[in-house]
Amino acid sequence: MAQRAKIRLSGTSPNKLDDVCSQVKQIAERTGVSISGPIPLPTKKLVVPCRKSPDGEGTATWEHWTMKLHKRLINIDADERALRQLMRIQVPEDVSIEIVLEG
Repeated sequence: MAQRAKIRLSGTSPNKLDDVCSQVKQIAERTGVSISGPIPLPTKKLVVPCRKSPDGEGTATWEHWTMKLHKRLINIDADERALRQLMRIQVPEDVSIEIVLEG
């Protein structure tokens, strides 16, 4: 059985994530390795409530700040040429990429 690489992408901007996913797909097509994905994983929603009034006086009104964390999962055959090209992808600052090799 061939070795496979599991690529996990996460970031706050879904457009930037999809750009990186399309770059990975292009590399897979060029090198001729099999690819499955990108699989969208559940979006994590972080909510931070805080009081509008800084001194505690007045009515208890709250603001809710939210940040959504989008995730994608791509499985690709771990071909040496393909992995070398994957390492050269320009990844935006707010997108984190994690590559795990599986036997």
